[in-house]
Amino acid sequence: MLNVGVKVNKFKIAVGIAVATVSSLSQAQSEVTAKTLTDKLQHPWSMAFLPNGDMLITERDKGYIRRYSLKDGLSEPLKNVPEVVNDNQGGMLGITIDPHFSDNQTIYFCYSKAGDAGSSSSVARAKLTENAVSEVTTIFTANPLVDNGYHFGCRLAFDQDQKLLITLGDRYKFLNQAQNTDNHLGKIVRINRDGSVPNDNPFKNGAAPEIFSYGHRNVQGITIHPETHDIWAMEHGPRGGDEVNLIESGKNYGWPVITYGIDYSGATISDKTHQEGMEQPIIYWVPSIAPSGMTFYSGDKFPEWNGDLLVGSLKFRHLHRVTMNGNTPGEQFEYLKDVNERVRDVGVGPDGLIYVLTDEQEGKLIQVSPK
Repeated sequence: MLNVGVKVNKFKIAVGIAVATVSSLSQAQSEVTAKTLTDKLQHPWSMAFLPNGDMLITERDKGYIRRYSLKDGLSEPLKNVPEVVNDNQGGMLGITIDPHFSDNQTIYFCYSKAGDAGSSSSVARAKLTENAVSEVTTIFTANPLVDNGYHFGCRLAFDQDQKLLITLGDRYKFLNQAQNTDNHLGKIVRINRDGSVPNDNPFKNGAAPEIFSYGHRNVQGITIHPETHDIWAMEHGPRGGDEVNLIESGKNYGWPVITYGIDYSGATISDKTHQEGMEQPIIYWVPSIAPSGMTFYSGDKFPEWNGDLLVGSLKFRHLHRVTMNGNTPGEQFEYLKDVNERVRDVGVGPDGLIYVLTDEQEGKLIQVSPK
């Protein structure tokens, strides 16, 4: 199946305080081949690549983790995975592997976990075997627990210092708590591989010492730049105002005090887009594309894409590429529009090919290669 990329400049792009809005739409020069590897996934949410090229894939509402092999296909659900809260956006969510996986076979996954006062975004560490996990230990639980099923965040990534970054949403009804550094709502947190607090965390002496950055809405993408090792994250806005941010220790990213979006009802959330002491996004989208999953391309299969940002779009149902010149965004392109499914996650495999998960009842794992 072939899909011609579409060059898109119809969104607003913010670089510092400069905003450009262009409405032109033209054909891109490059084409890609999209191959469906499986359509037997139910609302897949996240994937992680193993050193041998296999993938671990989470299924949100089923609470499953599966292994996919290019040779053997899709496995049965792994055994001994803890029960999840399947409530709206909750379930089995982000997954990643330990930096020393080849030695310790350790994985980490973020899921919505039940508690006495509701549910939380929790992270477990476990050993991976061929068809099961063992030694499952919860190493982090977001505080406070909340009695709704929205804005869990729950993407995972290891930074350059091998500290685990966990993205957390504001749990929807508690947007103002994103500015409160006494809890984990609307934050990105950073922990050691055993769950303890790193000594260089910016709020290590506070009530929520795991916090690394705050003022976030619902972060559903995080990645480490392959060359600079900077931390990049992407979050959903309300109606408009999806953001891509360069994340730095202790910084405030503004939600809900500043935003480029409005409430779903059309009401104003804030009349401010800038405020001293709050960071500006590198990219924002108006209207929202509902982004989910992100990575920078690094590989030899699409050499002209190296350093470009890849993001899934749930709302407009495509794979989104933003050309990057360092930290400056350029042209934007859309791919897989003919697949017409919500793109939940995107990753680059050890083979240099791009892999995409579609968030559908019969969700797909798609391999994207040059034409």
